[in-house]
Order: sequence, then C-alpha cells, then structure tokens
Amino acid sequence: MAPPRHRRPGFSRRAQYGLFAAYVVAVAGIVVALLLLLAARFDPQGFAALRSAAIDATSPATAAGRNMVGSVASVGDAIAAYWSAGSQNEELKRELEESRARLVEARAIDFENRRLKRILGVVGDGREVVSVVRIVGSSASSSRRLVTLSAGTSAGVRVGYPVRSAEGLIGRIVETGGISARALLVTDGSSTVPVQIIRSGVAALASGQGNGMIELRSLIAGQTPFRRGDVVMTTGAGGVYPAGIPVAVVTAVTRDAAVGTPLADPAKLDFAVVLKPFQPDLPPPPPPGKP
Repeated sequence: MAPPRHRRPGFSRRAQYGLFAAYVVAVAGIVVALLLLLAARFDPQGFAALRSAAIDATSPATAAGRNMVGSVASVGDAIAAYWSAGSQNEELKRELEESRARLVEARAIDFENRRLKRILGVVGDGREVVSVVRIVGSSASSSRRLVTLSAGTSAGVRVGYPVRSAEGLIGRIVETGGISARALLVTDGSSTVPVQIIRSGVAALASGQGNGMIELRSLIAGQTPFRRGDVVMTTGAGGVYPAGIPVAVVTAVTRDAAVGTPLADPAKLDFAVVLKPFQPDLPPPPPPGKP
C-alpha cells in the first residue's frame, strides 16, 4: 500500500517541536504587544521609559551597522579613487611623452636654425657665393678623402671652387656632375693650403695627412711659432681660397712643425657654401719710362 500523499506533523517529532515553538513565539509576541499597548494607554511615562531602554539596547547594534556601512562605502570610494588615479597617471604619462617628443623636435629645429643662421652669416659676408649645398656623403680611403655635395654644374659649381662651412674651410671641388659634385678635403694627403696664425700673423702651410689631421709648417726658418690652441686661417696667397677662412686649431706641437685638427668636420655638418675662386689683385703696372 502506498504511503499517504501528505504526512501530518505528528509523524515527525522534530516538526512537532518546531510547530510548538512557533506557537509559543507567536503567543508571546501577542502578549508583549498587548502589554505595550496597555502601557502606552494607561502608563505613558512607563512606556516612555521602555522606549528609552529599547533605544539604549539597540544603539550599539545600530552604531555597528552604520560603521559597517561607512566602512564599505569608504572601501568603495578608495577603490574608485585608485582606478581614477591610475587613469590619471596613464594620461599624465601620455602627456609627458608628447611633451618630450615636442621638446626634442623643438631642440632639433633650434639646432638647425642656428646652423642655418651661421651659413647665412657666411653668405652675407660679401664673398662671391655660388651655391649653398647640402653635404650628402663623405668617403675616405687610403689615398683620398672626399665629400659629396648636392649641387653641380647646373648650379654653377665648377672644378677648383673652394668649399667652406660656417665653422671653417672644407676643401675644393675636384669633380662635378649635373646635380652633384665632389670636394677634396683639406685633410687629404694632396691638399696644401697657405695659412697664417691668427695670434701672430706668421705664415705657414697646412698639409693634409690623410688621417683626418693637418700638418702645419712655418715658412720662417728657426723655432716653431705654434702653440697649442692656436687657430690658423687662409691668407689668400696663390688664389683659390679667399683670405680669412678658419682652417684648423693646433692640438700638438713638435720640434719643427705642429699638428692641427680641422675646424670643419664634414661628418658633423649638413650644409656647406661653394665660393668662387679668389683672384688676388694684380700689382699695378710700372710707370711709363721705368723698367
């Protein structure tokens, strides 16, 4: 025979105890409520005292709950502030990187402007300028030291024309094409330039050593006139190179000569100026009747 579909509580002792306890609690609640109503009706002062006691009894629990809610809210605010600070930090990093990029670009532009101003100073010093060119390459071998320029015969550049930068003399044109040319550097072993010491005016010859350095020899016999730190410049003697162009600075002095470093290093330059060859003035003819 199948068990009944709905079992009554009497079949379970635990259910009976639970049901009895529920009845007791309900009856107790009703009794307490009736007592409170009677106290409120017939003894207002006593009821007020009961209310005060209830408030005092529940105050710690209320405070604890409020503190818990405040703590949870504080944790939420802290988490929100953390994520906000993280996003702001990322934004500041991006702004810093952008500022650094703009600063580098501004410094590069400033450096380029200063170099162009020095070139413009060379162009505006009254010399016969053929072309302002860009240095597009340089080469060095065991026998030749050359630099390639971005202008040729179409810009008026010819073989034999001197080349200089704002820093000093670079060399002279030895090969030309339609849109490019090659210049022999003053450090080449076959280059010789008449110079003079700016400090004393003593004449000398600057000869390339083929190793990036220049040998300086005085045209006056006797004790060497060079000192470390002396700067030599072109004299215009023999033509080709105009006078007054810095060539090298003395870095070492020997018994009868000196070693100089060129002031214009093509490896560090972007622009150069091609000049017309210097033609010294011819001496006036002698007066008639005199040999």
